Amino acid sequence: MDAVIRPAAPDDAEAIATVHIRTWQAAYRGQLPDQFLDQLSGQLPQRADFWRTHISNPPTPQHEVWVGALDKKHVEGFIAIGPARDADPKITGEVYAIYVEPENWGQGLGRMLMTQGTRRLASLGFSAALLWVLESNAQARRFYEIAGWSTDGRTKIETRPDGIELREVSYKITLSQADGS
Repeated sequence: MDAVIRPAAPDDAEAIATVHIRTWQAAYRGQLPDQFLDQLSGQLPQRADFWRTHISNPPTPQHEVWVGALDKKHVEGFIAIGPARDADPKITGEVYAIYVEPENWGQGLGRMLMTQGTRRLASLGFSAALLWVLESNAQARRFYEIAGWSTDGRTKIETRPDGIELREVSYKITLSQADGS
C-alpha cells in the first residue's frame, strides 16, 4: 500500500470524525444495537469539533494524532496517542484510538498507523503502552495480537448515557518490542 502517514492538521478533523463513525458502524454491527450505530452519523459535527480542538490544542505536548492518507489528501485512517489515562502516565503511553476506513481493512494502513503510533510513544519517552478494545471485537483483537500486543487481565465496563454498556479489555506492549515488523 502506498500511503502517507503524517501529523493530523485541524483541517483533517471532519475526515477523522467520518472515519471514526464509519468504522464504528462497520466494526460494531452485530455487537452494539443497530439504532445506536445508525444515529452516530448525526454526531459528525460534534465529533469533528472534538478532533479539531484535540489537534489544535492538545491536552499535553505528548498527545498526538496521526493520519494515513492514500493520496496525500484523503484521510483513510488515524491513530491518537498520548499518556496513559489509567496507568502511570510518566512511563506508560496509550493508543486512544486507531481506525481505518472499512474498505481499506486488511491492506496494511492500520499496521502503518500502529507502527507510527508505537514509535512515537517510544520517542516521547514511554517504555510501555496500553489500549482498550471492545471485548467482542475479535477482528481488532486479532490485529493487536498480530502486532505483538497482549491482554493484561484488566477489564472495564463503560456505560454510555443511553444505557449501552461497552465491555472492554486492556492490551499492553513493551515499546522496545513494538518495532512494527
